[in-house]
Amino acid sequence: MVVEEGAAVLGATVPVRRRAGRSPSAGAPAARFRWPLAGTPRVVRRFDPPPQPWLAGHRGVDLATTPGVEVRSAGAGVVLFAGTVARRPVVTVGHADGLRTTYEPVRPGPAAGARVAAGTPIGLLIAGHPGCGAPACLHWGLRRGDEYLDPLALLGLGPVRLLPLDPPPAGPATQPRASRVGSRTASRSYSSGVL
Repeated sequence: MVVEEGAAVLGATVPVRRRAGRSPSAGAPAARFRWPLAGTPRVVRRFDPPPQPWLAGHRGVDLATTPGVEVRSAGAGVVLFAGTVARRPVVTVGHADGLRTTYEPVRPGPAAGARVAAGTPIGLLIAGHPGCGAPACLHWGLRRGDEYLDPLALLGLGPVRLLPLDPPPAGPATQPRASRVGSRTASRSYSSGVL
């Protein structure tokens, strides 16, 4: 079996593939990004996008921590926004390949237009994120254009699926007609986790 990870090659829909039990190479694209908090924070709420863009959902992940901790840029880029949206302080960083990460509620550090490297402090976390059971939670989001993506995919922690090593036989003649009706064929792309 081959394990396909949601943290694919940035800018393309080409997933990172590896044999089960082996770790990805050090030069993998996911290494360009890191956690926005020191260490490995606890994820208290995962990415749960709505079935339709206008419906309610959770368009990021919530990371448990304490108020006042330093929030860092997950990757190199430019601060696109540092201010208030709907009475919540937000920082948005633009990265290569049209990706944007968002961080809230964060008292901003660098102003819009500042260049940042992965790990550069971009503000201090404040308490008050709705639905957070910890003393404070960082809501970390990821977008490409209008599409919300799972930010854990930047770290190689997106959805994992097992795929066969050999592709299925091609052509409709190899599959009986009765079995095709109402069946679902697995796809190698995963739009909500592949970057």
